Amino acid sequence: MPAVFFGHGSPMNTLDDNRYTRAWREFGAVTSTPRAIVCISAHWYINATAVTAMPRPRTIHDFYGFPQALFDFEYPAPGDPALAAEIVDLLAPTWVGLDHDSWGLDHGTWSVLAHAFPEANIPVVQLSINADKPFDYHLQVGRALAPLLDRGVLIVGSGNVVHHLGMIDQNLPDTGFDWAHRFDDEARRLMTTSPGQIATLGSHPDVRLAVPTPDHFLPLVYIAGIADALGATAEVLIDGYAYGSLSMTSYTVRG
Repeated sequence: MPAVFFGHGSPMNTLDDNRYTRAWREFGAVTSTPRAIVCISAHWYINATAVTAMPRPRTIHDFYGFPQALFDFEYPAPGDPALAAEIVDLLAPTWVGLDHDSWGLDHGTWSVLAHAFPEANIPVVQLSINADKPFDYHLQVGRALAPLLDRGVLIVGSGNVVHHLGMIDQNLPDTGFDWAHRFDDEARRLMTTSPGQIATLGSHPDVRLAVPTPDHFLPLVYIAGIADALGATAEVLIDGYAYGSLSMTSYTVRG
């Protein structure tokens, strides 16, 4: 199984037909059906490492101000409590909590899976992002997850390499600011040559603009960790920009 990072952008990508959603659909079409999916979404950013362990995770509509059709959207994929327990064992001695009822599948997960695996019949669990931990922690967790690929599990990171909502310019729907290009280009260089060095982006001159908060960037770090554990590099699935301050670059990693 591969690991993949999707630049998920707006929740509206769930309903839209564009070059990004078509790339996600093509990815799903050429990928063997996984046993299950583990998703690290930017939108489950808490002060702990946890994994969803309920048999029927709810569809979480974690946004506001969008059309009713988006709030009506459901992604009824089953959960996989056995896989959640497997992840707890795999990441030991790192503590991982089993979440039986507080979370579910947020739009970072279902906005991309709705295109890649629209039938919603593959079990999905989410792994939280621990907001209290440094980049190296997330890189190491990614490394520890790598054996799941050989067990038929697809690992998905969902976020954006560049994500600064406060700088969005609606007049630039398909364009990135210069600083967004610089940061995204360096991320691409690292992912395609030396993913284990991805944490060096924390000292990039444009990091404060590109990553004002780490939540959307950190899912990439998990995928970089997986690539590093496999001795592999990433390939660009699709790239592009939205509204000046969002990168839509997506990556795949195959061992």
